[in-house]
Amino acid sequence: MTDLETLLQVQEKDTAIDRLRHRRATLPERSALSALEQRLADLEARIAETGARREAVAARQSRLEEQVGTLDARVKDIERRLYSGTVAASRDLQAMSAEVTSVKRRRSSLEDEVLGAMEEGEPLGHELEALAAERDALDAESERVRSALVEAEVAIDAEISSESAARASIARAVPEEMMRTYEGLRARLGGIGAARLVGSSCSGCHLVLPSAELVRVKREPPDALVFCDQCGRILVRS
Repeated sequence: MTDLETLLQVQEKDTAIDRLRHRRATLPERSALSALEQRLADLEARIAETGARREAVAARQSRLEEQVGTLDARVKDIERRLYSGTVAASRDLQAMSAEVTSVKRRRSSLEDEVLGAMEEGEPLGHELEALAAERDALDAESERVRSALVEAEVAIDAEISSESAARASIARAVPEEMMRTYEGLRARLGGIGAARLVGSSCSGCHLVLPSAELVRVKREPPDALVFCDQCGRILVRS
């Protein structure tokens, strides 16, 4: 087997390794996991927004309840004085009675607002529970997909390791200068540094060599390093 045929075997191994790496990078589990992570991020934003709304309602309810408590204490204080017998003037008694009526009216209004806040906060609490359940389901699905991704990656990595070992064994038989030339071309030309000449076409770029160039190439010694005049890759002749 010529050095060029051996080099072509190296190219075949490199192509196989590149395909495996591409397959690893484009595993369906990877895109599925990315989509799940985006859904989780969106869900977390909804949870944060709903939680903030519920906290605002709860804070408003707490303030209202404090005001109700203050007014309730005020009513009790006035009624205690009103019925204690310590206030005798009719005018003062009428004023205190009117104040009790006014404070009770305000307290009743605030109690209605407290009920309104409670009614507003209840569905928000239910919504948060539903969102939390959805998050738990997405977390579980993400963990399942992540495990499947790791399993697929391990399997591909084993294939890459096997192909790389075989490639290294073959590459040892290729002259160093030829290998350096090949590696440089491979880096510049999309991973293909050497290609077979099939008929009058380069299998690397799939272009037909001009007739005069084809004649020249075929006249070269079997081990001569020749290049495709269309793409610059090393040509391996049968």
